[in-house]
Amino acid sequence: MKKYHIGNQPKQVDPDLVARFESVEVATIGHFRHRGFVHHAISPVVEVGRTWVGTAVTVAIPATDSTLLHHAVSFIRPGDFLFVDRLGDDRHACIGGGVAFAIKTAGAIGVVIDGPCTDVEEIIELGMPLWSRGVSGITTRLNDLGGSLNLPVSCGNVPVMPGDIVVADASGIVVIPIDEAEEVVAEAMIRQARAGRNKGKIEAGEKLGDLSGASRMVATALETR
Repeated sequence: MKKYHIGNQPKQVDPDLVARFESVEVATIGHFRHRGFVHHAISPVVEVGRTWVGTAVTVAIPATDSTLLHHAVSFIRPGDFLFVDRLGDDRHACIGGGVAFAIKTAGAIGVVIDGPCTDVEEIIELGMPLWSRGVSGITTRLNDLGGSLNLPVSCGNVPVMPGDIVVADASGIVVIPIDEAEEVVAEAMIRQARAGRNKGKIEAGEKLGDLSGASRMVATALETR
């Protein structure tokens, strides 16, 4: 029985599509879309600063073992966004300063770990955009237990397919199937352009509830009781 299951490297996301997604915030997408948002328990370890967008590449590794992760780093391309499914393990850190350095040197846009990381100071100094479920001083080893590379995984209760487009910032991470990306980015850019449009009106004394229509909804509901 095979220990290692290896899929094909996914086609990378078109640079024009990446650039358009970089102009929007994850929370803007969250105004109209509900699927694909990685659980908020997976949070940024470093100051993110902007929107990071890339092509999902996936690794699943069990418990104490990071053999396949080390192997996978050799195949990371500039523009890839690495997802590491820890298959339920929340005790062992599979990425620290040394592995993060190798991942960044390979050109990865960022990393998402459904589990802890370690060597936080080194990762911060490196400036590697990394999201994880916290920190652990207990690390994985090369135990040769197996795993999968570039096959479907689950991270933060979200299915991730190799080749999905990943949009990540300080507010979170959303994973979007590539065949839905054009529709999503078009709507997101429209909404992003409208962001902050009410600030001047609120400063001038208008009320948020009146501007959004919420106060009208409440008044109507009270009138019909």
